[in-house]
Amino acid sequence: MRVGLIGFGLRAALWEHAHKPGQGSEVVVVCDVSERGRADAAQRIPTAVVTDDLEELLAAGLDAVLVLTPDNRHAEVAVRTLKAGIPTFCEKPLDVTLEAADAILTTAYETGARLYVGHNMRHMPVVVQMRELIQSGTIGEVKAVWCRHFVGNGGGYYFKDWHAERANNTSLLLQKGAHDIDVIHWLAGGYTKRVSAIGDLAVYGDVTSRRDNSDRRMGDWFSLDNWPPTEQTGRNPVIDVEDISMMQMVLDNGALASYQQCHFTPDYWRNYKVIGAKGRIENFGDGPGDFIHVWTTRTQSGFAEPDQKIEIRDGDGGHGGADPLLIADFLRFARDGGATVTSPVAARASVAAGVLAAASLRGNGGALDILELPAALVDYFDAGQPAHAAK
Repeated sequence: MRVGLIGFGLRAALWEHAHKPGQGSEVVVVCDVSERGRADAAQRIPTAVVTDDLEELLAAGLDAVLVLTPDNRHAEVAVRTLKAGIPTFCEKPLDVTLEAADAILTTAYETGARLYVGHNMRHMPVVVQMRELIQSGTIGEVKAVWCRHFVGNGGGYYFKDWHAERANNTSLLLQKGAHDIDVIHWLAGGYTKRVSAIGDLAVYGDVTSRRDNSDRRMGDWFSLDNWPPTEQTGRNPVIDVEDISMMQMVLDNGALASYQQCHFTPDYWRNYKVIGAKGRIENFGDGPGDFIHVWTTRTQSGFAEPDQKIEIRDGDGGHGGADPLLIADFLRFARDGGATVTSPVAARASVAAGVLAAASLRGNGGALDILELPAALVDYFDAGQPAHAAK
């Protein structure tokens, strides 16, 4: 398979999983508008054509393409690759507005070009194992999911570059939270239909040390020594996204969910609590060697030891082995079609929840209803994008 990459920045490492000459796929062309991106691509994939011209990539006879641009350019690029008939991997979130996300899905539906969205956490062992427990009936029907996300590296990851600006990502509830919202939906078996939220720029807005970091990348400035949050240096000149947010969700199957995200914690991990009609599960740590606790026996009072402790599996590659599985799933889908672990409809649902949550917290915190996708699009993607049912 001839594979192309558009954007060679923060998620460029995915090229290693797509570039397997002699094993079924090869990255043959990379397009990036930045000089540094092109230089990095030329160094790492010397056999690939490197260009700043999207038309050159579209004309390269590709079997698949990965859209790895900044979030607010996903639709701008993915709509063109889909119209060119190229099976397209779009990094999460789909885009930063609901209109842009819907444009991607509508284009895929109208053209029949295959669309895959990079929600890699659906391949992460902690999430996969929790879902296996749920689907086995261990805790009964899911009634609630609570997620706390402690983003210990938030100051270094999201407040020194374009991520700090609403114009580029709408909010970190969307940009960072799209992962967790999708996981909540996947574990609960439903999509958010109503959302409300509160939040604040509680810490990083008061940090006076500012710098234009467009000449650098995260690896150039990141350090664990840049602590505590109030003493961090080199913040982005513009910071207008929240650094702490809390959202509540009513799902279309009746389940309830909440998501809390904080970017100035000392620790960095996700904690999911899933409560069913017959028990609950909760992860303590989210990486290999950590544990998922399972309670299915009633106790009299106070804290009780779990009925089971299940060790979280390991995997090779980024995000607990999720990244290579993600790209393998995409390339298989681009070549053969069929069911996929991720879902364009689910990806749109996470964008919708994140966008409306941001609108709620910047308003009066009231509940907002999510506009559903047309049934024809939902049916098409849920059926695995059959050729060509859209026509």
